[in-house]
Amino acid sequence: MSMKYQKKIGRGLVMPLQQFIQREKSAGIVLGVSVVVALLLANSPWSEGYFHLFEHKLGFVFNGEPYLYYSLHHWINDGLMSMFFFVVGLELKREFIGGELADPRNTVLPIGAAVAGMIVPALIYTVLNAGTPSAGGWGIPMATDIAFSLAIIYALGDRVPLAAKVFLTTLAIVDDLGAVVVIALFYTSEISLVNIAVGLAFLGVMFAANKMGVKNVVFYGLLGIGGVWTAFLMSGIHATIAAVLAAFVIPSDARLPESLYLKRAANNLRRFAGIKPNNVSTLEHEQVEVIADMMNDTRDAIPPSQRLEHAMHPFVSFVVMPVFALANAGVSFAGLDVQSVFSTNVAPGVALGLLVGKPLGIALSVYLLVRLGIAKKTEALTARRIVGLGFLASIGFTMSMFISTLAFTDGMMLMQAKIGIFAASILGGAIGYCLLKRK
Repeated sequence: MSMKYQKKIGRGLVMPLQQFIQREKSAGIVLGVSVVVALLLANSPWSEGYFHLFEHKLGFVFNGEPYLYYSLHHWINDGLMSMFFFVVGLELKREFIGGELADPRNTVLPIGAAVAGMIVPALIYTVLNAGTPSAGGWGIPMATDIAFSLAIIYALGDRVPLAAKVFLTTLAIVDDLGAVVVIALFYTSEISLVNIAVGLAFLGVMFAANKMGVKNVVFYGLLGIGGVWTAFLMSGIHATIAAVLAAFVIPSDARLPESLYLKRAANNLRRFAGIKPNNVSTLEHEQVEVIADMMNDTRDAIPPSQRLEHAMHPFVSFVVMPVFALANAGVSFAGLDVQSVFSTNVAPGVALGLLVGKPLGIALSVYLLVRLGIAKKTEALTARRIVGLGFLASIGFTMSMFISTLAFTDGMMLMQAKIGIFAASILGGAIGYCLLKRK
């Protein structure tokens, strides 16, 4: 292929694709497309094949005995989603160390709003479903889909002040942490204490290695996947919890301190500048050696936790989450009527919990915290913007669907939960967009 055509492909395809991936709202766009595709497939002539695909079982067979033998749907929800929760864990750790959650005094308002925004939806659902077989779904409307909500707020650009974006981002981070705690404590199956002990032992080894200064990500990957995740998967505690725990023991300090990195970088640049260049496209051997040294130093200057977060984030955003949506967002409306949708209070509980509970809990908590003098808010966080952000937080999609798969084994209740999630998320996103669009 000639250089001319390579440049054309680079400018016409590669660069636009890279720019799209780097945009904050792109992950939400891809996720939204995946949800639409799942709905179309579930209501198409290929619907039977679509649902049957995720029922195929994969695993290992040894001496005629199956091990880790689960459906494709199970592997997606417990395997691929563990990668999502691992990145969530890395992000949470970074925020606790030096981010929005480093100083609780500066985050009282969004943290309080996040907590109230989880409690009020759960209460609304519980009131509508108390004493019924569907009562266990109270955790579904507690969750906020960070990808969708942030995609909308970043799509609004400078119409939304920075203070509002920081508020929603911090709220969504705390919401993710709350969802992890809820899953760990309330949505587990029968517990195997032996496997939990094995998983915790591997986790202890990772923690000890961190304290001893081990920075090799391959080492942590082998122990994390082969030890912690596998043991938790077999224990009855949801495997995604293992991913979060493993993320918190990944080293967050670099092998090469910033000050030393700057000195070595300056020295390497002087070395590179002092080498006489040639007149061909290839570099001199000495130049290659200098660049290799710079690359090694750059890798060592980035903490392993941030290196993993940076490397995994695109894969999680553009592969894991869309695949999860394709596997879980499909709802067949064939033969669906009003009576079947409302045969229980699952759909109303989820929809009202998200659409009413989220903005109500967030707005009420902000009002009380400011009125009582516990927290302060900037002038940019007007009442209209607080309510608008509350409606964006009502977008449940991914996290709500994930919890619904843990809460219900009954197909009808699961379908009703998904309908409630769709209705509330679409309406909440639209209302939030309209409220925040006005300057």
